Amino acid sequence: MVLWFSIAQVLIAVAAGILCVVLGLLRRVPSDLTMGALALVELLLIVQLVVTFIAPAVGNPPSGDPLEFYVYLVSAILLPIAGGFWALVERSRWSTVVIGAVCLAIAVMVWRMNQIWLVQGV
Repeated sequence: MVLWFSIAQVLIAVAAGILCVVLGLLRRVPSDLTMGALALVELLLIVQLVVTFIAPAVGNPPSGDPLEFYVYLVSAILLPIAGGFWALVERSRWSTVVIGAVCLAIAVMVWRMNQIWLVQGV
């Protein structure tokens, strides 16, 4: 993982999460804005997957348990898919809140992945 990219991911996921929770509490159903925010968070996770496959080859191996890291990463990649599916199936304001909760959970998971990759075991 790269520290600046992890921080950017966390900030974007938190911003998307707050946006979606606020819109959901204002009784807005899922829209292009909320689904787009979720898609952006998912895209950044896919980029993170590619980065973590390349990083060890260029001298940036994980300092913690790689299995634990990849379990977090795969779980984080699956969360937006599940949240987006929920939002498409049940189009209510609570689906928008669920999208926000998913984004906030991903922010926490990315920060934990960052700790596993860069800090743990040092």
